[in-house]
Amino acid sequence: MAQQPPTPTSPPGSAGPPAPDEQRRGLLERIGIPKPLTWGFVGVLIFMIGDGVEITYLTDYLQRSDGGGLAGSQASFATVTIYGIAVMIASWFSGTLSSIWGPRRVMWLGAAWWIVFEVLFLWVAIPTQSFALIVTIYGIRGFAYPLFSYAFLVWAQVASPVHMRGSVAGWFWFVFTGGLPTLGAGVAALATGPLNMSLHGSLVLSLALVAVGAAIGCFGVREPHGTRPIAEAGVANPRSLRRLFEGVDILWRDKRTISGGLTRIVNTAPEFGFFAMFPFTFGLDGENGFLTTAEIAALTSIVYGANIAANLFFGVFGDYFGWRRTVTWFGCIGCAIATPLWYFASIASGSFVVSAVLGSIYGILLAGFVPLSALMPSMVSDKDKGSALAVLNFGAGGAALLGPLTVTALYPFLGGGGVVIAFALMYIAVGFLSTTVKDSSDPGEKKLQDSDAVGAKQAPAGA
Repeated sequence: MAQQPPTPTSPPGSAGPPAPDEQRRGLLERIGIPKPLTWGFVGVLIFMIGDGVEITYLTDYLQRSDGGGLAGSQASFATVTIYGIAVMIASWFSGTLSSIWGPRRVMWLGAAWWIVFEVLFLWVAIPTQSFALIVTIYGIRGFAYPLFSYAFLVWAQVASPVHMRGSVAGWFWFVFTGGLPTLGAGVAALATGPLNMSLHGSLVLSLALVAVGAAIGCFGVREPHGTRPIAEAGVANPRSLRRLFEGVDILWRDKRTISGGLTRIVNTAPEFGFFAMFPFTFGLDGENGFLTTAEIAALTSIVYGANIAANLFFGVFGDYFGWRRTVTWFGCIGCAIATPLWYFASIASGSFVVSAVLGSIYGILLAGFVPLSALMPSMVSDKDKGSALAVLNFGAGGAALLGPLTVTALYPFLGGGGVVIAFALMYIAVGFLSTTVKDSSDPGEKKLQDSDAVGAKQAPAGA
């Protein structure tokens, strides 16, 4: 009998089960995480938990006499408008700077930026109760988390095998949204509740969590792609800061990136708009009020929870069904149907349970956009991957601005129903745009090509 070759899990010439390290690597890869990037996902999760601690109460804290002592409109301007603009700008630079310096250096910059300006915010700006100083320092701090987190997304996509990029994107958004706002809000509730910490003390706790996550993310990942400029191959002087602005030309060199960027903006814009609108639509004192404040908060948590779990599913699913097809049919078309269904059926029923179920369906379908993070960098050359992800990340920041802005502009004239119809039309519009975001590396496109090739071979001669 011929000798059998060694199994794939056993090195040639060895016997017995694979080493624990080999088993661990196999498990991580089976669930969609490249082993060299594992600690990066852990670091992003902890970092975003720290960043999310303040989300539920910072505006109120800045209005208190022991906080910033600001008026309500001033506090809102600092925490929403200025901070949101800073996040949007930094989201772009996370990709372009990664092309110049490499993602790990950008993560270092984002981490150091967050820590330094949070220290200034807590112990310099807030004690002065100066509106100008608080807005300036907190707004500047808004540049930090996109540099850290989105630079890791760039790193993860560049370093991952093509067949795992959808899964990797799913895991990134799982840890990102798991931290901000989900577990971050939970830590805040624990700190200010059972642990009886002051609001200022809980912000110090958030600083500590960010420092821990930053250390793990920046020093725990040794994968080589993150240590060098992404645009190095075939690019003269890739470290030149001129690349910050040269990367913009990808928008007209490859029109697919415009379609992808607009699709990403619309992706979560209605989500941000919904939660800005719910207090004066679903709230007891609102336009069609039937929910208490506590129920609105619970509804928010339920929708985010459903979305977080679905991020993982659609990341893996996209690697089989196809990235673009998943985005178009489940993300765009699915959300175009789920958005008005959630709003109008909730009002018609006046039931928290109905609203929670339909909101969960919306949250699940929202995760259908996850494979866009795999598709955007895959459809361009290596020198343009950072720029393509910059467009994608800019869209993520722009969504946080577009959603509430749409509510502000349309609600006084059209009411909540009109705003929701506008959101549904946005999803339909980007559904058409998303059909142009194609690349041969997309698993769905590969299947179509293979099917066409098989059909051509089976066609009778002379047909």
